[in-house]
Amino acid sequence: MSDSAEESLLARLDRRLTWIEDALSLAAALIILGLMVLGTVNVIGRKAFNAPLWGYVDLVSLFMVAFSFLAISAMQRVGGHIRMELFVRRFRGRLLWIVEFLGVLVAVFIMAVLVYYSSTAFMRALELGDSTIDREIPTWPSKMWVPIAFSVLIARLILQAWGYLRLIRDPNAVPVAVPLMHDVEEVADKEIHDAFGDLEDGSGTGDAAKPT
Repeated sequence: MSDSAEESLLARLDRRLTWIEDALSLAAALIILGLMVLGTVNVIGRKAFNAPLWGYVDLVSLFMVAFSFLAISAMQRVGGHIRMELFVRRFRGRLLWIVEFLGVLVAVFIMAVLVYYSSTAFMRALELGDSTIDREIPTWPSKMWVPIAFSVLIARLILQAWGYLRLIRDPNAVPVAVPLMHDVEEVADKEIHDAFGDLEDGSGTGDAAKPT
């Protein structure tokens, strides 16, 4: 397979997996929104009508599992996860991609183990009818999302390993399906832009907002 064909195939797979990751991230966001609404309803019911929401504590504990893991692959895709980069930043070129590739291989192994054990926990909860202690709500729907989210993350890690292999072969190739490290200035500029937006139109804060 030529490098251009390999790059095109990797880019297509990356886009398709991105769609799945974005859908899971949206589901996590909707779950968080739903929990906020449930919390508001629970407080109003408790304070105004002395009628707290049925099973509120159990529902929160179950849905927390879903939104905690559903967006993990999307964070891996954009490099938004927490990791130690002080050591990795010292490398350049092919050596950097080799270190990143080895790190991804370790992550794939760890996630494969976690997928196995989270899957067995899900099957055990489904077969035994495991439920919460208070309201006896089945726990298997909550446990189901963990191996699903971890499986998507493994797919992302495999694509990243493929992307790093391309860069190991040719460090001058265009990076595809791999997160790139940014220096301190770039990270600061991005955070400022996320917080205040584009200030070039003079509508934001700064000197443009000062009276003349």
